[in-house]
Amino acid sequence: MGVPVKPKPEEEKEDWLVTYSDAITLLMAFFVMLLTFAEYDIPAFEEAAKAIKENIGSGEKKTTSDQLKVEIEDVVYEVQANQAISVSKVLKDVIIDLDSRAFFKPGSAELREAAIPVLEKLAKTITAPRFETYNIQVEGHTDDEPIKTAQFPSNWELSTARAARVVRFFAEGGYVHPVKLSAAGFADQKPKVPNRDADGNPIPENQATNRRTAIRVEPMTNKEKDVWYQFKAEERAKEEELKRAQLQAGGEAAQPVDGGPAAADGQPRPQPEGAQPPPEGVEVPVPQGQ
Repeated sequence: MGVPVKPKPEEEKEDWLVTYSDAITLLMAFFVMLLTFAEYDIPAFEEAAKAIKENIGSGEKKTTSDQLKVEIEDVVYEVQANQAISVSKVLKDVIIDLDSRAFFKPGSAELREAAIPVLEKLAKTITAPRFETYNIQVEGHTDDEPIKTAQFPSNWELSTARAARVVRFFAEGGYVHPVKLSAAGFADQKPKVPNRDADGNPIPENQATNRRTAIRVEPMTNKEKDVWYQFKAEERAKEEELKRAQLQAGGEAAQPVDGGPAAADGQPRPQPEGAQPPPEGVEVPVPQGQ
């Protein structure tokens, strides 16, 4: 009987590696594209993380720019100012466009009386505690029609003055802390729609749209938050120190000079010669005038 011949071992095929490497390459290219197109938004990330941390398991609303936009739109609807105010959101910023015709007198930076209660409601909404870490920049815009007066030599001065007027209204009224406010004027350099047609003729509707004052509400960066919290801490420390000084001054003024009974004005009442102080617990009647 012959010795059986041992079969040769089959060569291990590695064709699957080609498919595997192709799949890995495609996945890598996909994630590289995601990272390339991703827009990193640190303030928004922190805002979302804070909202998740504070509101998981609770019924509280999250603090987001979307929520701020909804609340501002509610205010606009409440005051029936849909024709004069438009609200939009660009990335993290909420932008409130005020029609200059409704809020300012023509060719000036003087607010109309009817605009004041509307601005008050807007200010109270955007400065609610849940939106504490938001900055507010007011931007003035005009159309391309030139202005030349003693007060406003050009649209630059007019747009800046209108923005500054709204900022001053917020600050002086105590609605918004000045640290979070800023003003800027852009004249006719940032129109929302073209001021003129292809032939150079003005488009009145578009020019009216471009005459606006925009309130931009934007979340603070990490550095701005640190500065804001430090500023608030310093303010609280000063307030507490002032209260302590007032209490101390009030306590010293209420004490009698010689230990005798005090008059209504805080000064010690004169005592007759040889008079003894009343025993403790005995009330001394005060003579009444005619």
